[in-house]
Amino acid sequence: MATPPPRRRLLLLLLLFVFSDSLVSTARGQGVGINYGQIANNLPAPSRVVHLLNSLNITRVKLYDADPIVLSAFASSPVEFVIGLGNEHLQQMTDPSLAQAWIQTHVQPYISRTKINCITVGNEILTGNDSQLISNLLPAMETVSGALVNLGLSDKIYVTTAHSYGVLSNSFPPSSGIFRQDLVPYIQPILEFHARTKSPFLINAYPFFAYKDNPGEVSLDYVLFRPNAGSIDPVTNLHYDNMLYAQIDAVYSAIRLLGHTDIQVKVSETGWPSKGDVNEVGATPENAQLYNGNLINRIALNEGTPAKPSVPIDVFFFALFNEDLKPGPASERNYGLYYPDGTPVYNIGLQGFLPRMSYSFSAKNVILLFNFFVPVALFICLS
Repeated sequence: MATPPPRRRLLLLLLLFVFSDSLVSTARGQGVGINYGQIANNLPAPSRVVHLLNSLNITRVKLYDADPIVLSAFASSPVEFVIGLGNEHLQQMTDPSLAQAWIQTHVQPYISRTKINCITVGNEILTGNDSQLISNLLPAMETVSGALVNLGLSDKIYVTTAHSYGVLSNSFPPSSGIFRQDLVPYIQPILEFHARTKSPFLINAYPFFAYKDNPGEVSLDYVLFRPNAGSIDPVTNLHYDNMLYAQIDAVYSAIRLLGHTDIQVKVSETGWPSKGDVNEVGATPENAQLYNGNLINRIALNEGTPAKPSVPIDVFFFALFNEDLKPGPASERNYGLYYPDGTPVYNIGLQGFLPRMSYSFSAKNVILLFNFFVPVALFICLS
């Protein structure tokens, strides 16, 4: 076969690079969910975030509220939303008329054009110190679920709540996972709700915390999905090569101990900070890149955990952007995959695009560019 002239060969390589990079980015974006927090004063407008997520091929987004600007901006997009009812609304949501009014205001006006498939009622309520919130959690979930039934939306939207990993009193080995005894009276009926409504149990799981608290005992390779000896559960003889999968299976074990084997566990938050305070060991861009990048690779394999090999892991990364107004240690403001200007904090293989405010980017633009550049490229190659 004749060797193409240098100019032609260079152009062919360039075209191959452009299109293969696009295909890799698309493939790697599949199945990835992202938390879109907005506790910041410098974030791009939601209308611009639409383009970023589309370029990343991310089609699952979790909000902590039901921001009408965001839901409107994503109208007619392929993105499917989990929206949140904040902790401050829980007491009101125990009233059926108020719960129905909330859905009529925050869901019904958008659902014909924006995909909404879940409402989370509260976040990490059971590990908080507010006994009234804890008591109101399940009644609010029941009432919101009932309102969805009354409005004919229960076949499209399910109700759940997200829990801190602190609901467990023991998580190692995974087969010995158990809920805190003081929370069992609240968790047991919540599990019955999940079983009845076929909704998942959501957990916020952060191996980073385990490493930060015990860097001398917890293997960094084990928490970052790097090659390591792993650990074997002495009861099940199952081998674990990373902590996140062990954490998920510990939750399954705790649920099974309360009599349920039919409830799926989904990870509503996980991530790794790229920066932290002096005492936040391991909070570096390198570790964040490894954790999130390696987890994306595992998600692409469509694999399950050792105890649930046929159930692919379901994960929402935390978070889309760094949020500069979040309180707490420095790590809380540095979980983002992107800076507010759309620049990646580190490279995990998801190549995104955040347009400038004055720039309008659409499928039509792509077609026009394609129709322009491809003939030009062919002309150069053949000349």
